[in-house]
Order: sequence, then structure tokens, then C-alpha cells
Amino acid sequence: MNTSHIKSYAPKARSAFIAAMTKQAAKYGITAKGIEPLEQKGDLALIGDRAFPASIIRRSATLVQKVAQLGFAQAVEQAAYSWFNRLCAFRFMELKGYLDHGLRVLSHPNQPGGFQILDDCLNIELPGLDKQRITELKLDGNQDEALYRELLLTQCHALHQAMPFLFEAIDDQTELLLPDNLTKTDSLIRELVDAIPEEDWQDVEIIGWLYQFYISEKKDQVMGKVVKSEDHSGGDPAVHAQLDRQIHGAELTGTLPSVATIPSILIVPDG
Repeated sequence: MNTSHIKSYAPKARSAFIAAMTKQAAKYGITAKGIEPLEQKGDLALIGDRAFPASIIRRSATLVQKVAQLGFAQAVEQAAYSWFNRLCAFRFMELKGYLDHGLRVLSHPNQPGGFQILDDCLNIELPGLDKQRITELKLDGNQDEALYRELLLTQCHALHQAMPFLFEAIDDQTELLLPDNLTKTDSLIRELVDAIPEEDWQDVEIIGWLYQFYISEKKDQVMGKVVKSEDHSGGDPAVHAQLDRQIHGAELTGTLPSVATIPSILIVPDG
């Protein structure tokens, strides 16, 4: 298959997804420099001079815990890859007609820049969908962003229930880091849809190629660290072999090693 569009898009997508997750984390006072205090007052969560629904408190706490466990950069990178993976899977499935409701989630077949699931949301059958809330948001007329976010997250949960071996459950911190403005022309979704022609999605090998090119820059960084380590200590041949298998497996097989997780060896501390 022609991989030129994928090769051009995927490395830039990694930077864009990480930047979007970083911005979203900062919105809730979580940055590489530290964590802003969060105070609950009634049904609000106050972070600095910003007010959020109290429902974000649990999600924020899980992200803080993840940052403490992995470090800020790795926690953000995991979330970025998780959302990149899910959106790529949605794009493949919607163009192949694999979604049960038959609607496109990331695009519209007849309206460039549109979202079919948003237009037909009142008629969709999707497990776990709060139809009353969907109706309220739709009839409001000015809540497309909130409406689309609700539909997208519900679709994620439904695919996990149907295919847990492929779609990891969305945890609190991953949901919290889903960026805002998903329906805008400069969103991560629009960039994905516009960057790769529909015909390129007809071959299942695209998933493997997306993975390979997404991690290409990270691969070079890790390989550099391994070589540097070997220069000083002789290195660990087993680690080097594992890295080589994980990175080049996609190139050899054209399949994605995991739809929901980052190979742990690719997550390395900076510096």
C-alpha cells in the first residue's frame, strides 16, 4: 500500500497529541512543574481562579496519581497514544462499515468537516447512551461540542464492552485528557481525517503502518539511548533485542502489536 500520507502524518500526530494532552492537563492545574491545589466548594471544583464541575475531582486525582507513578511526560504520552490509537481504530471501522449503528463517528459521508453521528444522534442505538441528555443537548442548538464529546466517549465504552481484547477501558485520567474543541476545523480529529485519503484506509495494514510511523521518532530516541548506554557499559543485548522486535514487528507484519497499550520499553525517562 502507499504509505506516503501515513509517513507524513503520524510523526507529526504524535507531537500534536502530546501537546493537546499537555494543554488539557494544564487546564486542570497539572503540569511538569507541579500540581495546583484543588478545592471543592459545593458542586464546584476550584483550581486557581478556574471553576469546574465537582465531577472532575475523581478524574483529576487519578491523573495526579498516574503522574506521581510515571512522571508527567510519560503519563501524558500514554494518554496521547491511547487517544491516537482509538481515533485511528474508529476511522478504520467507520470506513469499513464495522460500527453496529452504521454511522460515521469522525466524519460525514456527504458533508466535509461534518460528523454523521452528531447529525443523527437522536436516532442512534448505542449501549450506555443517555438518550435524555443527548436529546437535551441536541435541542439546545448550541451544545454541539458537549454533545459530540458525550457521543464519542459512549462509543469508546461500547466498543470496550463489545471487544475488551482490543479496546481498553477508558480510565478517569484518559477521559480527563480528551481535548476540547473536537469538532473544530483544527482539531486532532479533523487533522486525522484530512491527512489520510479514505482509500488508504481500505487495507488493514494501515494500522500497523500508523503505529510504526507514530513511534518512529521515539524509536530513534530510544535507540540512541541504548547505543549511548552500550558505549558506557556494554549494554544489555536482551533489552536491545526486545526493543528491535517491538519496533520492527509492525513493519514486518503490518499489524498493530496492541490496540490499547504502549510497549513499555518505548516509555523512557527524558534526559
